[in-house]
Amino acid sequence: MKKGVLLVNLGSPDSPTPEDVKPYLSEFLMDERVIDVPLWLRTFIVKGIILNTRPKASAEAYQKIWWEEGSPLIVISERLQKKIQKNTDLPVALAMRYGSMTIKKGLQELVDKGVEDVFLMPLYPQFAMATTETILVLAEEIRKEHFPNLKISDLKAFYNREDYINVLSNSIARHLKGNPYDHLLFSYHGVPERHIRKRDITKSHCKIDKSCCITPSPAHEFCYRHQCLEVTRLVAEKLNLKEGTYSSSFQSRLGFDPWLQPPTDLTIERMGKNGVQNLAVVTPAFVSDCLETLEEIAMEGQEIFHEVGGKEFTTVPCLNDDDEFVEILSNWIDDWATVQAVPV
Repeated sequence: MKKGVLLVNLGSPDSPTPEDVKPYLSEFLMDERVIDVPLWLRTFIVKGIILNTRPKASAEAYQKIWWEEGSPLIVISERLQKKIQKNTDLPVALAMRYGSMTIKKGLQELVDKGVEDVFLMPLYPQFAMATTETILVLAEEIRKEHFPNLKISDLKAFYNREDYINVLSNSIARHLKGNPYDHLLFSYHGVPERHIRKRDITKSHCKIDKSCCITPSPAHEFCYRHQCLEVTRLVAEKLNLKEGTYSSSFQSRLGFDPWLQPPTDLTIERMGKNGVQNLAVVTPAFVSDCLETLEEIAMEGQEIFHEVGGKEFTTVPCLNDDDEFVEILSNWIDDWATVQAVPV
């Protein structure tokens, strides 16, 4: 069976205009794994409220970070795909969960090249309902409907793989060299607490307290909070960070339900008020710089920090198309292709 690879990232509107942002937000927020409430309520929240108020503000945010070549996330993902393609003989396609670069188009591109066996690579280090799971579910639905003879296997969450932690740690160290900081904040995208409990396969472990994420459990395979905190722990260990000089937080809250704590914006504000003068922020839930890193952290976060008296605010770029990151992704592809080639 001819093999191929499909990289999948989040997605982006086609342009930073309200006209293009609105359908993108609609597709994203109407996903039952993003806003996981009954359809009637989700429809009321998204189409009755958000889409009548948010597209203009979101478009203005996108305009702040938009590149000449297009959406940063799309451009970076395309650069990553091209670099990986140079490292492997397998066809490598790129798709987005939301927007015009659909998973169906990505699979079709591979099928048109004769691919029968696809390695689906969600570009998220940690597992979450609203990221990895929604990609896998949609890909399977598309396969059944349009490509019933296609075989698809997927890359599991790689948050704790040694080679990934090494590359992430090297990137952080490299970008902070010569930039002394008082505190390193690991900011992860937030999710509602109920998402954590819903994906607790033990139905009892995830208390979302100070102990459950550090107490071994099968629940950790699908626990986003544990996986985020574990990235922080492993990187801190790798970089020999001193206790008290680093911490984790969660950004991008939406709505009024309890979300993972502590919130990044309030954490940045608190640190500035408490005398932290030089703050560095890294965003390891993302592998590609995007609205949440370039605008929410690098712009809004910096503004908050300066308003409360902080001086130096440094953001560490995502791994993007870093050559070391390209190398480990390429190695994982080779490993998959090798295993797949071994007769059972």
